[in-house]
Amino acid sequence: MFSVAVIEDAEAAEVSLDPVRARLLAELAEPASATMLAARVDLPRQKVNYHLRALEKHGLVELVEERRKGNVTERMMRATASSYVISPTALSAVQPDPAQSPDRLSARWLLAVAGRLVRDVGLLITGATKARKRVATFAIDGEVRFSSAADRAAFAEELTVAITNLVSKYHDEGAEQGRDHRIVVAVHPSVRTEPEER
Repeated sequence: MFSVAVIEDAEAAEVSLDPVRARLLAELAEPASATMLAARVDLPRQKVNYHLRALEKHGLVELVEERRKGNVTERMMRATASSYVISPTALSAVQPDPAQSPDRLSARWLLAVAGRLVRDVGLLITGATKARKRVATFAIDGEVRFSSAADRAAFAEELTVAITNLVSKYHDEGAEQGRDHRIVVAVHPSVRTEPEER
């Protein structure tokens, strides 16, 4: 089971967004049968089986074991990932394009860049999985508290200069065996999420 998987197919995205199926995916972090799930989600086993077949068809759940119980074979299923992200490729006709309005101070442009990031990394993971290779990536995630808007602006300017200098130092346009890498650096206000029990 992967910690996170990217859904690239429109039909798979539609299947995953159904509230009952989303609940089943959450329940299937550990293997379970349709009978076991039916008791947990308070639905008839036949209805759970129907939803499981749809999830399995789109690669969101997988068979991990078959158990014989008398005349019945019980299928133990498990989600293929702990969590899922839907790629903009699932909505290919309306996926965001950061090139249309590049504005490094716009939250909507940042959202378009983030959408492209999900799309690109999803495609890289899909290709690497088929090739049985790993994807070379690197990310930094952290927080900084600014005392003023002026400090935030100064930080952004210094960060821009530092990144520009690093790119200038390591970018080699003539490297025949080289591979282009995309750099995304984002700064946005932190979002505080309330604990679920509240």
